[in-house]
Amino acid sequence: MAYLLASFLGVLVAAVELASRYRDKPVALLGMVGSWIYVGLNAATSAAALAAARAFGWDFGATSSRMALVVQVLAAGVAGLALLRSSVFVVRIGDRDVGVGASVIVSELLGIIDKSIDRRRAADRALLVTEIMKNVSFEKAYLPLPGFCLSLLQNVSAEDQQSLATAVDALRSQSMTDAQKAYTLGLLLMNLAGSDVLSAAVRALSKEISR
Repeated sequence: MAYLLASFLGVLVAAVELASRYRDKPVALLGMVGSWIYVGLNAATSAAALAAARAFGWDFGATSSRMALVVQVLAAGVAGLALLRSSVFVVRIGDRDVGVGASVIVSELLGIIDKSIDRRRAADRALLVTEIMKNVSFEKAYLPLPGFCLSLLQNVSAEDQQSLATAVDALRSQSMTDAQKAYTLGLLLMNLAGSDVLSAAVRALSKEISR
């Protein structure tokens, strides 16, 4: 039972990390083989960490055997990701320090997941954004639409808000047609808020931002 709990915590930690990386549509991860491999690897590492803790008697200062087991399970559950991120040693390659160890495997696996999701969702995102933003004027929408989307959301960090504002300002100076800028604005907002929120915001502001 203890190993199942440790593995479950490892799965939960890995799932949260992956979902935070793909906020646009985390459910897309369910169809990616790489994401299941990553989650499974983290679960196995958490179970291995628990086995090591019990074998070496790491009780983390607990005053009873029951409490020690609870602490071991919790520590092993969150330690899996840390172990996978660790490097055995660092090698200098050119002007970069490259870690050698499990972190290399994790980085490569996450890179595969990134590319797989991007390729599979690129066509869907193109269809979605052109449908949602087809009647939107960028010049009319670049101020009210992002502001409205941010107001609809309740937990957008100040950093994300600033990043969006910077990207929108940069988009204004691009040599693109109004329609192209509108589609790109839609993609920026879709990355932050998701397609459902973007679609609802466009419908609500349709009279003010239509071409």
